[in-house]
Amino acid sequence: MLGLSYLYYPWGFLVQIIALVHFVRRRPETYWFYIILFGGFLGAAVYIFAEVIPDAAVLRGAFQSFGRRSRIQAIETQILDNPSAGNYEELGELCFEQKEYSRARDGFSKAIALRSDSPYTFYHRAQCSLALDDLGAAIPDLEHVVASDAKFDYYRAAGLLADAYARTGRIDQAEGLFSEVIQFSTTPETLYNYARFLKLQNRHEQAREWAQKLLAKKRTLPRYMQRIERPWFRKGTALVKELAASRPRE
Repeated sequence: MLGLSYLYYPWGFLVQIIALVHFVRRRPETYWFYIILFGGFLGAAVYIFAEVIPDAAVLRGAFQSFGRRSRIQAIETQILDNPSAGNYEELGELCFEQKEYSRARDGFSKAIALRSDSPYTFYHRAQCSLALDDLGAAIPDLEHVVASDAKFDYYRAAGLLADAYARTGRIDQAEGLFSEVIQFSTTPETLYNYARFLKLQNRHEQAREWAQKLLAKKRTLPRYMQRIERPWFRKGTALVKELAASRPRE
Protein backbone atom coordinates (compact mmCIF):
# COMPACT_ATOMS: atom_id res chain seq x y z
CA MET A 1 0.00 0.00 0.00
CA LEU A 2 2.83 2.40 0.88
CA GLY A 3 4.34 1.78 -2.49
CA LEU A 4 1.17 3.06 -4.11
CA SER A 5 1.03 6.26 -2.06
CA TYR A 6 2.51 8.26 -4.94
CA LEU A 7 -0.70 7.62 -6.85
CA TYR A 8 -2.66 9.65 -4.29
CA TYR A 9 -0.23 12.54 -3.85
CA PRO A 10 -0.93 15.34 -4.56
CA TRP A 11 -4.23 14.26 -6.16
CA GLY A 12 -5.76 13.29 -2.83
CA PHE A 13 -5.34 16.84 -1.51
CA LEU A 14 -6.76 18.32 -4.71
CA VAL A 15 -9.82 16.08 -4.52
CA GLN A 16 -10.34 17.11 -0.89
CA ILE A 17 -10.06 20.79 -1.81
CA ILE A 18 -12.63 20.38 -4.61
CA ALA A 19 -14.98 18.59 -2.24
CA LEU A 20 -14.58 21.21 0.51
CA VAL A 21 -15.19 24.11 -1.91
CA HIS A 22 -18.38 22.45 -3.11
CA PHE A 23 -19.45 21.75 0.48
CA VAL A 24 -19.02 25.41 1.48
CA ARG A 25 -20.98 26.62 -1.53
CA ARG A 26 -23.84 24.12 -1.47
CA ARG A 27 -23.96 23.29 2.28
CA PRO A 28 -25.33 19.73 2.25
CA GLU A 29 -25.72 17.69 5.46
CA THR A 30 -23.03 18.48 8.02
CA TYR A 31 -21.76 14.91 8.32
CA TRP A 32 -20.23 15.22 4.85
CA PHE A 33 -17.72 17.73 6.20
CA TYR A 34 -16.25 15.13 8.56
CA ILE A 35 -16.25 12.48 5.86
CA ILE A 36 -14.25 14.79 3.59
CA LEU A 37 -11.92 16.01 6.32
CA PHE A 38 -11.09 12.71 7.99
CA GLY A 39 -11.74 10.34 5.13
CA GLY A 40 -8.92 11.74 3.02
CA PHE A 41 -8.92 10.93 -0.67
CA LEU A 42 -11.49 8.14 -0.29
CA GLY A 43 -13.92 10.27 1.72
CA ALA A 44 -13.64 13.17 -0.69
CA ALA A 45 -14.11 10.85 -3.68
CA VAL A 46 -17.25 9.38 -2.12
CA TYR A 47 -18.57 12.91 -1.55
CA ILE A 48 -17.90 13.90 -5.14
CA PHE A 49 -19.78 10.89 -6.49
CA ALA A 50 -22.66 11.36 -4.02
CA GLU A 51 -23.04 15.14 -4.12
CA VAL A 52 -20.94 16.96 -6.70
CA ILE A 53 -21.77 14.90 -9.78
CA PRO A 54 -25.57 14.87 -9.13
CA ASP A 55 -25.41 18.64 -8.48
CA ALA A 56 -24.02 19.16 -11.97
CA ALA A 57 -27.49 18.54 -13.39
CA VAL A 58 -29.10 20.97 -10.94
CA LEU A 59 -26.48 23.64 -11.64
CA ARG A 60 -26.28 23.15 -15.39
CA GLY A 61 -27.64 26.66 -15.87
CA ALA A 62 -24.34 28.03 -14.64
CA PHE A 63 -22.60 26.31 -17.55
CA GLN A 64 -25.00 27.90 -20.01
CA SER A 65 -24.04 31.43 -18.98
CA PHE A 66 -21.84 32.06 -22.02
CA GLY A 67 -24.58 31.02 -24.42
CA ARG A 68 -27.07 33.29 -22.67
CA ARG A 69 -24.73 36.27 -22.91
CA SER A 70 -24.42 35.71 -26.66
CA ARG A 71 -28.18 35.43 -26.99
CA ILE A 72 -28.66 38.63 -24.96
CA GLN A 73 -26.40 40.50 -27.38
CA ALA A 74 -28.33 39.07 -30.33
CA ILE A 75 -31.70 40.08 -28.86
CA GLU A 76 -30.45 43.58 -28.09
CA THR A 77 -29.43 43.91 -31.74
CA GLN A 78 -32.84 42.65 -32.89
CA ILE A 79 -34.58 45.19 -30.65
CA LEU A 80 -32.91 48.02 -32.56
CA ASP A 81 -34.91 46.99 -35.64
CA ASN A 82 -37.89 45.36 -33.94
CA PRO A 83 -38.65 46.69 -30.42
CA SER A 84 -41.51 44.24 -29.90
CA ALA A 85 -43.00 43.01 -26.64
CA GLY A 86 -41.82 39.47 -27.41
CA ASN A 87 -38.21 40.56 -27.86
CA TYR A 88 -38.27 42.57 -24.65
CA GLU A 89 -39.80 39.61 -22.79
CA GLU A 90 -37.09 37.27 -24.04
CA LEU A 91 -34.43 39.81 -23.06
CA GLY A 92 -35.95 40.04 -19.59
CA GLU A 93 -36.02 36.26 -19.20
CA LEU A 94 -32.40 35.87 -20.29
CA CYS A 95 -31.22 38.65 -17.98
CA PHE A 96 -33.20 37.12 -15.11
CA GLU A 97 -31.46 33.78 -15.65
CA GLN A 98 -28.16 35.67 -15.53
CA LYS A 99 -29.28 37.22 -12.23
CA GLU A 100 -29.13 40.68 -13.80
CA TYR A 101 -32.39 41.62 -12.13
CA SER A 102 -32.37 45.35 -12.82
CA ARG A 103 -31.85 44.83 -16.56
CA ALA A 104 -34.43 42.06 -16.56
CA ARG A 105 -37.04 44.24 -14.87
CA ASP A 106 -36.40 47.02 -17.36
CA GLY A 107 -37.00 44.57 -20.22
CA PHE A 108 -40.26 43.33 -18.71
CA SER A 109 -41.40 46.90 -18.06
CA LYS A 110 -40.89 47.78 -21.72
CA ALA A 111 -42.75 44.63 -22.76
CA ILE A 112 -45.65 45.59 -20.48
CA ALA A 113 -45.72 49.11 -21.92
CA LEU A 114 -46.15 47.59 -25.39
CA ARG A 115 -48.55 44.82 -24.36
CA SER A 116 -49.90 44.86 -20.80
CA ASP A 117 -52.26 41.87 -20.97
CA SER A 118 -49.84 39.06 -20.11
CA PRO A 119 -49.82 37.93 -16.44
CA TYR A 120 -46.55 36.09 -17.09
CA THR A 121 -44.76 39.35 -17.81
CA PHE A 122 -46.14 40.97 -14.66
CA TYR A 123 -45.12 37.89 -12.68
CA HIS A 124 -41.59 37.89 -14.02
CA ARG A 125 -41.25 41.61 -13.30
CA ALA A 126 -42.48 40.99 -9.75
CA GLN A 127 -39.83 38.29 -9.29
CA CYS A 128 -37.17 40.78 -10.39
CA SER A 129 -38.45 43.31 -7.87
CA LEU A 130 -38.39 40.67 -5.12
CA ALA A 131 -34.82 39.76 -6.04
CA LEU A 132 -33.96 43.46 -5.76
CA ASP A 133 -35.80 43.61 -2.40
CA ASP A 134 -38.18 46.19 -3.85
CA LEU A 135 -41.40 44.97 -2.22
CA GLY A 136 -43.27 48.16 -3.04
CA ALA A 137 -42.85 47.49 -6.75
CA ALA A 138 -43.46 43.73 -6.48
CA ILE A 139 -46.81 43.92 -4.68
CA PRO A 140 -48.87 45.65 -7.44
CA ASP A 141 -47.55 43.22 -10.04
CA LEU A 142 -48.33 40.21 -7.86
CA GLU A 143 -51.78 41.59 -7.11
CA HIS A 144 -52.40 41.90 -10.85
CA VAL A 145 -51.33 38.30 -11.41
CA VAL A 146 -53.35 36.84 -8.51
CA ALA A 147 -56.42 38.84 -9.52
CA SER A 148 -56.23 37.32 -13.00
CA ASP A 149 -55.59 33.77 -11.72
CA ALA A 150 -55.45 32.88 -8.01
CA LYS A 151 -53.81 29.52 -8.89
CA PHE A 152 -51.06 31.09 -10.99
CA ASP A 153 -47.82 29.07 -10.89
CA TYR A 154 -49.48 26.51 -8.61
CA TYR A 155 -50.33 29.21 -6.03
CA ARG A 156 -46.72 30.44 -5.85
CA ALA A 157 -47.71 33.94 -6.97
CA ALA A 158 -50.30 34.13 -4.17
CA GLY A 159 -47.75 32.80 -1.68
CA LEU A 160 -45.21 35.41 -2.70
CA LEU A 161 -47.85 38.12 -2.42
CA ALA A 162 -48.80 36.97 1.08
CA ASP A 163 -45.14 37.03 2.11
CA ALA A 164 -44.71 40.52 0.62
CA TYR A 165 -47.77 41.72 2.55
CA ALA A 166 -46.29 40.29 5.75
CA ARG A 167 -42.89 41.88 5.20
CA THR A 168 -44.47 45.30 4.61
CA GLY A 169 -46.67 45.20 7.70
CA ARG A 170 -49.96 44.43 5.97
CA ILE A 171 -50.66 41.67 8.47
CA ASP A 172 -54.41 41.18 7.96
CA GLN A 173 -54.00 40.83 4.21
CA ALA A 174 -51.08 38.45 4.69
CA GLU A 175 -53.06 36.33 7.17
CA GLY A 176 -56.05 36.05 4.87
CA LEU A 177 -54.03 35.16 1.78
CA PHE A 178 -51.73 32.72 3.59
CA SER A 179 -54.78 30.89 4.98
CA GLU A 180 -55.91 30.26 1.40
CA VAL A 181 -52.53 29.37 -0.06
CA ILE A 182 -51.54 26.78 2.55
CA GLN A 183 -54.66 24.77 1.74
CA PHE A 184 -53.30 24.05 -1.73
CA SER A 185 -49.55 24.69 -1.73
CA THR A 186 -47.04 22.76 0.35
CA THR A 187 -43.87 23.86 -1.41
CA PRO A 188 -40.86 24.38 0.87
CA GLU A 189 -40.86 28.08 0.01
CA THR A 190 -44.48 28.54 1.08
CA LEU A 191 -44.06 26.45 4.24
CA TYR A 192 -41.02 28.46 5.29
CA ASN A 193 -42.59 31.84 4.56
CA TYR A 194 -45.72 30.94 6.51
CA ALA A 195 -43.72 29.62 9.47
CA ARG A 196 -41.66 32.81 9.50
CA PHE A 197 -44.84 34.88 9.36
CA LEU A 198 -46.22 33.04 12.40
CA LYS A 199 -42.96 33.56 14.27
CA LEU A 200 -43.07 37.31 13.63
CA GLN A 201 -46.60 37.31 15.08
CA ASN A 202 -45.23 35.59 18.22
CA ARG A 203 -47.29 32.51 17.45
CA HIS A 204 -44.31 30.30 18.19
CA GLU A 205 -46.08 26.98 18.68
CA GLN A 206 -47.79 27.26 15.31
CA ALA A 207 -44.54 28.43 13.74
CA ARG A 208 -42.76 25.34 15.10
CA GLU A 209 -45.51 23.11 13.71
CA TRP A 210 -45.17 24.54 10.20
CA ALA A 211 -41.38 24.59 10.32
CA GLN A 212 -41.43 20.91 11.23
CA LYS A 213 -43.77 20.27 8.29
CA LEU A 214 -41.14 21.90 6.09
CA LEU A 215 -38.38 19.62 7.40
CA ALA A 216 -40.64 16.57 7.07
CA LYS A 217 -41.26 17.55 3.45
CA LYS A 218 -37.62 16.82 2.70
CA ARG A 219 -38.12 13.12 3.36
CA THR A 220 -40.91 12.88 0.80
CA LEU A 221 -39.10 14.55 -2.10
CA PRO A 222 -36.90 12.76 -4.64
CA ARG A 223 -33.19 13.44 -4.35
CA TYR A 224 -32.98 15.89 -7.23
CA MET A 225 -35.79 17.98 -5.72
CA GLN A 226 -34.07 17.92 -2.34
CA ARG A 227 -31.07 19.51 -4.01
CA ILE A 228 -33.16 22.20 -5.70
CA GLU A 229 -35.03 23.03 -2.48
CA ARG A 230 -31.97 22.76 -0.23
CA PRO A 231 -31.84 26.52 0.60
CA TRP A 232 -35.38 26.38 2.04
CA PHE A 233 -34.60 23.33 4.14
CA ARG A 234 -31.51 25.09 5.47
CA LYS A 235 -33.60 28.14 6.37
CA GLY A 236 -36.18 25.88 7.98
CA THR A 237 -33.54 24.22 10.14
CA ALA A 238 -32.27 27.62 11.27
CA LEU A 239 -35.83 28.73 12.05
CA VAL A 240 -36.47 25.63 14.17
CA LYS A 241 -33.32 26.40 16.16
CA GLU A 242 -34.41 30.02 16.67
CA LEU A 243 -37.81 28.89 17.89
CA ALA A 244 -36.25 26.35 20.25
CA ALA A 245 -33.97 29.04 21.69
CA SER A 246 -36.91 31.38 22.25
CA ARG A 247 -39.01 28.76 24.07
CA PRO A 248 -39.41 29.65 27.77
CA ARG A 249 -37.60 27.26 30.09
CA GLU A 250 -39.68 25.47 32.67
